[in-house]
Amino acid sequence: MVRTRVDDVSVEYEVLGAEGRPWVITPGGRFSKDSPGVRELAQALADRGNRVLIWDRPNCGASDVCFTGTSESAMQADILAGLLTQLGLAPAVIAGGSGGSRVSLLTAARHREVASGLALWWISGGVYGLMVLGVHYCGGSLAAAWNGGMEAVVTLPEWAEALERNPASRDLFLAQDRGEFVATMERWMAAYCPCGDELVPGLPDEQARRLDVPALVFRSGASDCNHTRATSEELARLLPAARLAEPPWGDDEWNRRSAARPGGRGEGLFTGWPRLAPALQAWADETLE
Repeated sequence: MVRTRVDDVSVEYEVLGAEGRPWVITPGGRFSKDSPGVRELAQALADRGNRVLIWDRPNCGASDVCFTGTSESAMQADILAGLLTQLGLAPAVIAGGSGGSRVSLLTAARHREVASGLALWWISGGVYGLMVLGVHYCGGSLAAAWNGGMEAVVTLPEWAEALERNPASRDLFLAQDRGEFVATMERWMAAYCPCGDELVPGLPDEQARRLDVPALVFRSGASDCNHTRATSEELARLLPAARLAEPPWGDDEWNRRSAARPGGRGEGLFTGWPRLAPALQAWADETLE
């Protein structure tokens, strides 16, 4: 694991595999590359002859916190494009689940030159799913800054891992102007509004229809209210070069992993991700140059 700076943001990353088709795997939530299942999927692809990047997005894991951009996902997408270019891994197959699927999609849409393909699963959507995201990612920090300033924000449990793994982020937090930070959280929260013509926040549907990147979209479970099946199916229809595929797990994978996450060692939302490797490799071999 090494660090580099992209747009003056310190980013921690790791590359598995010495040669082959470049890939990047992005986890969801504000989880790091060290969450169970992420490195294991990357290793499974590396074992199949690929070179695979895993990374901590800004505001996740050991990377810096960063509060620029029209939305958190757009900021992370721009950083990923810069990281891929800096490491000589572009164009790459850009893959991810949940929040990682959104960042992957925005990376390809905003920086088409860095994407040779897209692989997406657990795409957040639906009125409930998107409204929950806005509150989950931004609500606590907004309220803390409003009522107690940046000193209150750094005490929030949601930032504990980022501060523990990268103590320099504390100074980055405290250097934020309270009013500007509140405005940023409001802007980032509004980006998740399930209104208008954006199936995926930050990507107008018309722009999605023009995104000609070969894409593999895994269908979401019918039981999943956070990443609705309708969202995955509609995204596969919008993207002109997309294929809709069945995932290698049961309908209740997200709900089951969510319920198990507070449990024993090794549990995690992404534990099942290595099972995607055969389908990802088969699609890439068949579809990509």
